[in-house]
Amino acid sequence: MESMIPEFVTYLEQEKNASASTVMSYQRDLKKLFNFLQSKGIESLEEVTPTSLNSYILFLEREGFSTATVSRNVASMKSYFHFALVQKQVERDPSELIKAPHIDKKAPEILTQKEVGDLLNAPLCETAKGCRDKAMLELLYATGMRVSELLMVQMEDLNLEMSYLICRDGEKERVIPFGRAAEEALEQYIGDARDQLLKGQESGCLFVNCSGKPMSRQGFWKLVKQYAEKAHIVKDITPHTLRHSFAVHLVQNGADLRAVQEMLGHADISTTQMYLHMNVNRVREVYAKAHPRS
Repeated sequence: MESMIPEFVTYLEQEKNASASTVMSYQRDLKKLFNFLQSKGIESLEEVTPTSLNSYILFLEREGFSTATVSRNVASMKSYFHFALVQKQVERDPSELIKAPHIDKKAPEILTQKEVGDLLNAPLCETAKGCRDKAMLELLYATGMRVSELLMVQMEDLNLEMSYLICRDGEKERVIPFGRAAEEALEQYIGDARDQLLKGQESGCLFVNCSGKPMSRQGFWKLVKQYAEKAHIVKDITPHTLRHSFAVHLVQNGADLRAVQEMLGHADISTTQMYLHMNVNRVREVYAKAHPRS
């Protein structure tokens, strides 16, 4: 059943313009689905039925997976079986009538500009690690990159003289500018700290850990939590919070939505419009608090 996954991946990347993280998630979801089906004695796509797919969804729910995770698994299977139908690997799409669980969309956590300042000032540049952490946080907020994109930045992708970098997401790439604060943090990190972390090793990665190896998502997630606590930020933030905050702060300060879309790497403007709606809600709250006849 897994034989079509490479073709499916090519379809996602080339025809659907899916991000590298989406492709990776879909592959992981499908392998988990096929393992479940095989454990039930189902060995071919033609044997898959709506009932067996619903059984898998119930299995995920019993295992305690979140509604968002179950919903993404449904999206993965529906996309895969639609592709299999188009490729004539199945005569009917067993996922056609499968419905994803309803997700109550919650607005993402956003930091105020003061909270961002407190977070970015939390790392102390007295050590190589502190310099690196400062540069990573400054660059993430300055560009709005995804964490996976930040960790993939190579030295050759960075142009300090012109204050921009090339951000790569699979085969796609985009150019993102950054400001003086990020530039200064990067100059200090590259000039003073990076070689100390490398300890004589060679690496093309911009950001490396204390062993000179590429930074991991888990490692970066931990340092964000650490500095959020140090900055006395009580909100439950993740590395993605800085991406959301970047977008909302740009919109609040009058940035063109198309420019924000390009910097974030959104394929569809409707995804970026979420930040416009969040800004409208903020203005409405300010009005309700301040206007004497509200």
